Amino acid sequence: MTIVVTIKVNDGMVLASDSATTFSDSAGTTVKVYNNANKIFNLVKGLPLGAMTYGSGSIGTASIATLSKDLRLEFGKPSSPYHFDFQDYTVEQVAKLAHQFFKDKFREAYPDGRPNARMGYRITGYGATDSLAQGWEFYVGDGSDDPPARFYTEDSYGPRWAGDGEALDRLVLGYSAQIYDGLIEGGLSPDAWDSAQELFVKHAYRVLSLPAMHIQDAIELAKYLAETAAKFSHFSLLAATIGGPIEIATITKHEGFKWVARKHYFPSTLN
Repeated sequence: MTIVVTIKVNDGMVLASDSATTFSDSAGTTVKVYNNANKIFNLVKGLPLGAMTYGSGSIGTASIATLSKDLRLEFGKPSSPYHFDFQDYTVEQVAKLAHQFFKDKFREAYPDGRPNARMGYRITGYGATDSLAQGWEFYVGDGSDDPPARFYTEDSYGPRWAGDGEALDRLVLGYSAQIYDGLIEGGLSPDAWDSAQELFVKHAYRVLSLPAMHIQDAIELAKYLAETAAKFSHFSLLAATIGGPIEIATITKHEGFKWVARKHYFPSTLN
């Protein structure tokens, strides 16, 4: 599993993720967890655009990290169907091109389809004329063909997360998604769930950020949320499917995409 976190503030966007990759057998049982996966990407070097992935970590034999770097090259080729004008673009346009790229790769790898291979992909950053950061999300491998959708509206801020959100659902929202089954078992009508969910959020939700929060404080919040999810996974009596180094990046309008914390294959003097 995975945890990916974004924090949107006036000054920009912070991205954080863990590094765990989980391998399961045909029955869905976890057989191995590696802690060096890359889940945050600078989509176009020099542009304020980033991406995050969660869910399935590969398409065919290629990791999502490798495919994201392939996509970066395609973006820059004028002859490519995935090319866009680096001087005049929107985040939505980039998300639609990325969605098409990953759909094409999925069809190439699995011409007959493949169940349980759902991959989520989030693209964040600034279009050529944007004053505030945006966030768009799409899925491949789940049988749907929905276009990318915004996970931040124009006037929404604060934390968003995806992947295994159990710990952060409890911490921030005040309830676990598993509470639905318990309430239904206790006699709650499924039709009443939406109203109950609104009440949970109204009374239990905790605001952890303000739009005017400085980007450094947003970095610390993103790190705290990602580390909390990882520690929750580590100490729960299940496989630790969130873990490894926490990677963090920021995207701001003028400084663009910048790494804050990143894994390195080599000593820091060589990076």
